[in-house]
Amino acid sequence: MPGFHDVSFPDAIARGATGGPEYSTDVVMVGSGYEQRNVNWASARARYDISTGIRTREQMAEVIAFFRARKGRAYGFRFRDWADFEAVDQPLVEVTTTVWQLARQYPSGPYADLRTITKPVSGTVVVKVNANVVLPSIDHLTGRVTFGSPPVANPTASFLFDVPVRFDTDHLQVVSPAYHLQNIQSIPLIEIRA
Repeated sequence: MPGFHDVSFPDAIARGATGGPEYSTDVVMVGSGYEQRNVNWASARARYDISTGIRTREQMAEVIAFFRARKGRAYGFRFRDWADFEAVDQPLVEVTTTVWQLARQYPSGPYADLRTITKPVSGTVVVKVNANVVLPSIDHLTGRVTFGSPPVANPTASFLFDVPVRFDTDHLQVVSPAYHLQNIQSIPLIEIRA
């Protein structure tokens, strides 16, 4: 992914962030009172605000340094969504007979949403075939799992994952009414699609 720094946003600040998945849907009201809905995105795109996670002057300094190193919106990075960062025994999606993609399913009744995972946390991915642990090659920048030969059954994986995001602003407007008191209205992040 061009313009991506493989570094993690500070966990202590990420824990207090707000946000989650977002879709794009056009709703058109027709003359009869019914409506037509057009789904523009097949997959959700996450959006967060990290300003709610900043509690100390030191954390504000850490965010400013992180923002400067990413040059505002220029470079993406890893972000831990503390509301959704674990996957257990999830089926992998076949790309080729030997290459599979990590994914996370979100079932709801007879329906399910499938999320492609591109940023698994290094050292957390456990792949199984027929309930037996196997050791394929794992690309932690794409979420691709490569087997030496085609697996004899559909593989599953358990893992932790981050969300690839970027700042959605090029300007931090920090207010400092006192030495130990700093605040900021909003620091938006938006998920990057790989």
